[in-house]
Amino acid sequence: MNDKRLHPVPAAGTPITEADLHGYADGQLSAARHAEVAAFLAAHPQDQTRVDDWQAQRRALHALLDPVLDEPLPLRLPLRAPARTWPWRAMAASVAIAAVSASLAWFARGAVDARHLQAALATASPERAAGGYAQRAAIAHAVFAPDMGRPVEVSGENEKALVTWLTKRMGAPMRAPSLSKTGYELIGGRLLPGGAGPVAQFMYGAADGQRLTLYVTREAAGGQTAFQFTQEGPVRVFYWVEGEFGYALSGAVSRDELQRVSQEVYRQLQG
Repeated sequence: MNDKRLHPVPAAGTPITEADLHGYADGQLSAARHAEVAAFLAAHPQDQTRVDDWQAQRRALHALLDPVLDEPLPLRLPLRAPARTWPWRAMAASVAIAAVSASLAWFARGAVDARHLQAALATASPERAAGGYAQRAAIAHAVFAPDMGRPVEVSGENEKALVTWLTKRMGAPMRAPSLSKTGYELIGGRLLPGGAGPVAQFMYGAADGQRLTLYVTREAAGGQTAFQFTQEGPVRVFYWVEGEFGYALSGAVSRDELQRVSQEVYRQLQG
């Protein structure tokens, strides 16, 4: 008698994971799984909003970085770049290496080691004009905020060790603002290369998965002290100078939301 064994059929309602959502946003799912995730998102508007934001960031990065991918690198990069006010085309040559690495990091979702991305960001223009560091903050946010595998180097659970480490590397006392009252908790932080020294980045997360990053640099001396605002694609940035530090809070949230949190950060760091 023939013993015919049926292959098990996957149970209906297989849980949708974070990886599924990212795969859906990147168009990397099978047709069947794509349909399952689409049905899930139709019933979960908050998750649909997150996926829409990821796809918007992906399109923005394409529009921003694709034009420089095919440009040849100069044989000798200048030691200093002239101060300019926000011209992306003027930054194209110096940011080309960062563009390649940032794009790979965005689409591979962590497949590229974060240290390689830091080295790539170091090639961006070391502008010292007021607000020039806000561009670098927006790039750093776009690279690291979507990373589910390793968004930070030191987690928020080790906040004391994180602050001690960054204080030592930055050469001045550092603080990680407490944003619990605004709905964001400290995820952790990392060290990034700036134009002429280290830069600190603190990352915060909300219950809905939204993330904000606080970029702290010592390369903004003499810059504009008042609150300034800019936007690159879906990434909005409020930035200001307080004492020897320049601060930039970035996020793919509404301007009002970002301003609300920025004011709390400013209040805590003002002293």
